[in-house]
Amino acid sequence: MKEIEKKMNGEIKRLTNQTFKFDERIREGWFSAVYFLKTRDIVESTLPDNYITMQFFQKDDAVLCGTDEAIALIHTFADHPEELEIHSLKDGDRVKPFETVLTITGPYQYFGYLEGIIDGILSRRTSVSTNVYNVVKAARASGKQKPVIFMGDRDDHYTQQAGDGYAAYIGGSTAQATHAMNEWWGKEGMGTMPHALIQMFQGDIVAAAKAYHKQFPNDELTALVDYNNDVITDSLKVAREFGDELKGVRVDTSRALVDKYFLRNQHLMGTFDPRGVNPELIFALRKALDAEGFQHVKIVVSGGFTEERIRDFEKLKVPVDIYGVGSSLLKMNTSFTGDNVMINGKPEAKEGRRYRPNPRLEKVEYYNPED
Repeated sequence: MKEIEKKMNGEIKRLTNQTFKFDERIREGWFSAVYFLKTRDIVESTLPDNYITMQFFQKDDAVLCGTDEAIALIHTFADHPEELEIHSLKDGDRVKPFETVLTITGPYQYFGYLEGIIDGILSRRTSVSTNVYNVVKAARASGKQKPVIFMGDRDDHYTQQAGDGYAAYIGGSTAQATHAMNEWWGKEGMGTMPHALIQMFQGDIVAAAKAYHKQFPNDELTALVDYNNDVITDSLKVAREFGDELKGVRVDTSRALVDKYFLRNQHLMGTFDPRGVNPELIFALRKALDAEGFQHVKIVVSGGFTEERIRDFEKLKVPVDIYGVGSSLLKMNTSFTGDNVMINGKPEAKEGRRYRPNPRLEKVEYYNPED
């Protein structure tokens, strides 16, 4: 945790294997493509004196993430890692298409079998950090930066949460939904109430909020208000009950439903899509809260939000205070490639690829993962 705190305070210090929990089967080649394992064995027996440079790149504008994890992997599982020369950019660096982000130089048999694993680490982490960066950027399109909460716990396997949460932090998210998502950067998960809590109180949002507030009196009370598909009515109920103690309401209406506000006021419909969390519903909610003196109550929206949808909301100046985003942040849009581009000090790469030196790369000093 101390390493992460230093990083967050602006000191340049990479995460090490004290942070990552690697599967020891990596050493056995369990997660490496078999042809890499066969190549390692052939080279070790017939060309042991080779000295190659492997470089890694991707093809888009992106926010880089995964370099610390990849370097820790090499230092942990490569043979004689102290003899390898590694140069790398840092997590959080903005990178261009085809820009070299990482190079490893040394005998192929020492580290070559890790190529695909490194590609996978960089691809996933950079995809998430770039997705989050783009969503955060969209959330300030109206001129004010609005917080983005990373809510991706239900959209992928739980074992991915720590790395995805860190990548989301690198991309600029404000908070994460689970403790695991915060593990690598030293914080805790945050959240308020799910629909399940309101169900326990048979749809009584006020009773559910009272129970929550009693149990967690130090939390900033934010009520989930779409359980009964009557967002404005339920928001006003909890606001009247709690007054200044209510800090926010969260709207998570399904895209398959039309809120009862519109069903009661059908004359409003006809010029927009009334389903789910739509701009007109949030405008009406803000107006209703303000009319009764609840200007302090923030509006949180979630449920299927993407970069494009947030950008549309911001363009319309929809009075959203916080966005909760999940599945769209986990789409794999970035793919890294590792190439062998130098051998024994001379250029040697497959047709169409070449050594691309990058003056931004910094030499990485070896550390012993056991220290």
